Amino acid sequence: QVQLVESGGGLVQAGGSLRLSCAASGRTFSSDTMGWFRQAPGKDREFVAAIRWSGGNSYYGDSVKGRFTISRDNAKNTMYLQMNSLKPEDTAVYYCAATQGYRRSIYYEFAYDYWGQGTQVTVSS
Repeated sequence: QVQLVESGGGLVQAGGSLRLSCAASGRTFSSDTMGWFRQAPGKDREFVAAIRWSGGNSYYGDSVKGRFTISRDNAKNTMYLQMNSLKPEDTAVYYCAATQGYRRSIYYEFAYDYWGQGTQVTVSS
């Protein structure tokens, strides 16, 4: 079993920055892709970004392109999400997710096998 633990959420003013971390642990960690999703109150969970563990290719949702950067540290089994130029509409619970093996459709929740508990990000106007 793989465990994912997010950290780094909090309250920030519009225009500010936050960095989220997601640490993965477990008996065997062989994920192909890790990603971030977010869910605002009353809304569906939304794809934010994903990164291939091997090669480092990254993918972003349209609403965060140019503002958020996803990265990973293979040695630490940790993924990061640097969030800049934050907007009130970025307010949500942010979830870390990981696949067990290769998945093509990494923009969708069903592609991911493991999920973290979520961390709250609140952006004030």
